[in-house]
Amino acid sequence: MNFFENYQLLSENSDKFERFYKKLVETNEKFNLTSVTSKEEVAVKHFVDSLNGAELLGVDKTVCEVGSGAGFPSLPIAVKRGDLHFTLVESNNKKCSFLKETASELGLENVTVECARAEDLAKDKKFRESFDHVIARAVARTNTLSEYLLPFLKVGGTALLWKGESYKEELEESKNALAVLGGRVKTVKEYSLGEYGTRYIVVIEKIKPTPAKYPRGLGKERKCPL
Repeated sequence: MNFFENYQLLSENSDKFERFYKKLVETNEKFNLTSVTSKEEVAVKHFVDSLNGAELLGVDKTVCEVGSGAGFPSLPIAVKRGDLHFTLVESNNKKCSFLKETASELGLENVTVECARAEDLAKDKKFRESFDHVIARAVARTNTLSEYLLPFLKVGGTALLWKGESYKEELEESKNALAVLGGRVKTVKEYSLGEYGTRYIVVIEKIKPTPAKYPRGLGKERKCPL
């Protein structure tokens, strides 16, 4: 039995997750992608955690992932949801190469990679307010992250933010940012990763256009959050 068949969310595509795992570990020996490398932890903390957001995405929709890194949550969801088209935004050249190679090796024709800074790409008319969904995991606190994500999102679309126990505190400090950027909290999905704890996906709905000056760039999103 393939190891990943032990997990319900991974069983249907266990061979692809096995290949993904091998590629992740091999590349991680060359440069840092993740501190999580054991098979069980990758299965739960990366693959299963990512797939908990799959049901929150509509059918035949476009999805932008900001700060893709090693491809979580986008690549596991792309394995499961061939109806979605993903644009992965990552500024690190080595990580971009990893994402492109992994998508190719897994036969994920529904994935493209943009090697660029999110705050620059969000100003491009081709990408601005053009996606049905925007997603991010372990990138920044919610007030900062909202300024990176919401400019990519269509009015009526949703942003999905993978979060830990601090999500309530982060939402409280993000009230002004969401009001300025045109978003509001729609729902929060809570789920368990067993011995690894409880996780949350905050779903933010885009209710009005984001003012043209956002994202501000030059690191202001992190240095001076809205």
